[in-house]
Amino acid sequence: MNVEAATTLGEPNQLVVFVLGDRRYAMHLSAVERVVRMVDITPLPEAPSIVLGVVNVRGQVIPVVNVRRRFRLPEREIALTDQLVVARTARRLVALVADAVTDVIACPERDLIAAAHILPEVGYVQGVVKLKDGLVLIHDLDRFLSLEEERVLDQAMSTL
Repeated sequence: MNVEAATTLGEPNQLVVFVLGDRRYAMHLSAVERVVRMVDITPLPEAPSIVLGVVNVRGQVIPVVNVRRRFRLPEREIALTDQLVVARTARRLVALVADAVTDVIACPERDLIAAAHILPEVGYVQGVVKLKDGLVLIHDLDRFLSLEEERVLDQAMSTL
């Protein structure tokens, strides 16, 4: 799957679908810079608990976020077959660890359900998309890290 080759022109609801365990998640394609294979993650002292460390992607040092911790999913060892979804928040590039990135899909507006209607307490989920074979949570990447986590991450990154 080539995320870099996909286009977002004229299609506001294109989503990159990725897998964690037996669950599927998505984020807007417009936020995704690229998908790369897993590389060695360098620990980052003093980083928030959901940050595994940093990686170097094309000369940029990027924090790696453990999505499993954010969604309280069972932890597992990172495998060489895992992928990193490099995405842009309003403040920085981040890399999200995914078991696999499976698809880029276009979703009609009618298939999207805002999180406020079903998950009002979860600030880092933008909504849910209804697919023929099940539901997929859509990440709100800009609210994925709390303000405190952002502050602590900024401090930890400044030591590099």
